Amino acid sequence: QMEIPFEIKALSAHRTPEKVAGYAQQASQRGVKVIIAGAGGAAHLPGVIAAYTGIPVIGVPVKSGKSLEGLDSILSILQMPAGIPVAAMALDGARNAAIFAARILALSDPGLAERMLAFQLSLSRKVEEADESIKEIKYRYKI
Repeated sequence: QMEIPFEIKALSAHRTPEKVAGYAQQASQRGVKVIIAGAGGAAHLPGVIAAYTGIPVIGVPVKSGKSLEGLDSILSILQMPAGIPVAAMALDGARNAAIFAARILALSDPGLAERMLAFQLSLSRKVEEADESIKEIKYRYKI
């Protein structure tokens, strides 16, 4: 919808740390301007990527099969040391991560800025349409 080129990788901060470091270090040379990293459990991937690049990193905590229901992922992504920032989204918040990344990119891309504005207006229209359709419901509260 936004016509943004992207790449997808499967990386692990713990199982493929050298691959993560190489990916992060070479990202800007490939023209990458923002990185979205989803991770569950200990969720160190966004932070490790941020340690190896100056590109903005957006961390998405993912609910895994662990017993903490994603709380471990949320806290791991939120609690970054000073100097290694990661923008943190909500649990399983990949959609908002993509929208946030698009907003970052729109700062230097007028065409994308226009598409983002149109997207925002479409969200407003959906709420207005929902409000209109609710008026058609004739619900009466009964005691």
